[in-house]
Amino acid sequence: MMPEMRTTLTLDDDLAGLLKERARELGIPFKEAVNRTIRAGIGEASATRSHPAPKTISHSFGFRPGIDLDKLGQLADELEAEAFAEKIDDSARRKREALYER
Repeated sequence: MMPEMRTTLTLDDDLAGLLKERARELGIPFKEAVNRTIRAGIGEASATRSHPAPKTISHSFGFRPGIDLDKLGQLADELEAEAFAEKIDDSARRKREALYER
């Protein structure tokens, strides 16, 4: 027999009613009905967790040989800097044109 631990457990009224009904149906004490229900719930929870890991499908992105994948971040930064510089130049050019039109 397992060692017992006494504790106070607060149950919702509907759950307590279901457990009392279950205990009466099985002819067992309320305490045993609670313990069986908890054990069954814990068993189901651990059984549902033991599923296989999701399958990972690899995909080739088609980079050509010689492309250094570690430098793609640097390339993105350089392209962003070029786009920003073009935007600034375009803005400055429009301001100069507006000044000459006056």
